[in-house]
Amino acid sequence: MSQQEKHQLWEKELNADYLPHISVDCVIFGFHNQELKVLIQRWKNTTEWSLPGGRIFSDETLEVAAKRVLTKRTGLEDIFLKQFHVFSEPNRVQPQRLIKTLAKQGIRLEETHLFATRTLTIGFVALVEYSKTSPQTNFLIAENRWWDLAKLPDLLFDHNKIIETALALLRRQVAYVPVGLNLLPEIFTLPQLQKLYEAILGEEFDRRNFQRKVLQSGIITVAGDKKSACASRTPIRYQFDKVKYFEALKIGILYY
Repeated sequence: MSQQEKHQLWEKELNADYLPHISVDCVIFGFHNQELKVLIQRWKNTTEWSLPGGRIFSDETLEVAAKRVLTKRTGLEDIFLKQFHVFSEPNRVQPQRLIKTLAKQGIRLEETHLFATRTLTIGFVALVEYSKTSPQTNFLIAENRWWDLAKLPDLLFDHNKIIETALALLRRQVAYVPVGLNLLPEIFTLPQLQKLYEAILGEEFDRRNFQRKVLQSGIITVAGDKKSACASRTPIRYQFDKVKYFEALKIGILYY
């Protein structure tokens, strides 16, 4: 993309009919290699990273804006999405850092512009199956990357704090949120399910106790032939019984 084309797109963004001083930011969690990861994006010609997010058009709701951002970044439409917090620190935008970041892309932004002035953002948490995502870039974003939560870089704005808040919420509400259904493949093993809960909660569980409680709950059923799996000594594969799964979520049963 030429510099002129980039400026034309940026001018279109600047002149769009956005609500003033309000935005959405999305914490997109995925589970891969037995680790809970978050999707972040690197701005072109920089080493600056941030969460996917954006302004809200005047004719759309917060939820519609968040879904629009998520679809653009993940390629998915049917995503678990939950609003979790409003971030309103007066200096959260870090205008000088934002202006320098855009300058590296040949884009000038005045400190008085809407994009550089005080902005409240509404945080949304999303849960996606890692293998189904197809992260997309745009004229400002060079790449999207799944990062281990323990190794995150210093992100733009207050996005490290937003991720910390989203993770704390997920841990508090894990008994009421369909984490397994959204973060695991449709077919999975009991060790995979245990590793998922351990990754979210940051603690290890007793294997036998965990498996006993999960099996007794009735939320999973064997996928395929159990006898064949046992005979070949391959791990038994399971899938969720969605009716019983959502019934269990209503009463907040945590399986560990």
